[in-house]
Amino acid sequence: MFELPILDLQDKVSEEEWQLRIDLAACYRLAYSYGWDDTIYTHISARLPGKNEYLVNAFGLAFDEITASNLVKVNLQGEVLDNSPFQINPAGFTIHSAIHEVREDAHCVIHLHTNETIVVSSLEEGLQPICQHAMFPLNSLAYHKYEGLAVNSDEKIRLQQDLGSAHTLMLPNHGALTLGPSVGEAFMRWADLQRACEVQVMALSTEKPLIPIAQKVLDTVKIQQNKVHTGSTGGQVSWPAMLRKAYRLDPSFAK
Repeated sequence: MFELPILDLQDKVSEEEWQLRIDLAACYRLAYSYGWDDTIYTHISARLPGKNEYLVNAFGLAFDEITASNLVKVNLQGEVLDNSPFQINPAGFTIHSAIHEVREDAHCVIHLHTNETIVVSSLEEGLQPICQHAMFPLNSLAYHKYEGLAVNSDEKIRLQQDLGSAHTLMLPNHGALTLGPSVGEAFMRWADLQRACEVQVMALSTEKPLIPIAQKVLDTVKIQQNKVHTGSTGGQVSWPAMLRKAYRLDPSFAK
């Protein structure tokens, strides 16, 4: 049986970096607990404050094995820094590097392959305004068509162009991603997107007529969410609750 190296970086990195490592490791564990993982694949990345350096999962580790210390520090080229004993999946970092490269606000990028986001992203009509959870991603949503495995560097330009200023990107036949100025904001945006897709799949399965939310209401929610779901009343409040949940589930992530 392969034994993971035992690492303890808490006293070897800045307090700011350690807290980011805690948040990101918790995000991986929460994604696992909600069933959003895809074995050792998919990635959640976070930018180190003031640097073009990023934390991402080690290639070969399941989400429930991620800890604050075994997260890997890389640059935009996906090169491993600080003599980490782990490597990363270069193809997996292609999407993340493309976004971090052009979006200063993308301090955290969550890219997952859940069944529901794959299904909804692959529908011709995409995500529909049929529930309150859909209101949040619909107000800042873009699409990037499937081009195969994300290993071609020239796809990065098209992904960047398709994403634009949106904070949610649907990837038809593939999954989706959300980004945010913090791990907490990106996580809450994913939670809204995931729930919206789950509801849509369930609603469509009834084969009954659906009641869409009117565009004028969607426009109103766009204004309302600035008060309800961002800043001090969004990720900043909800993320601490999620972090406490991660500790209750398994505190080993914080090592």
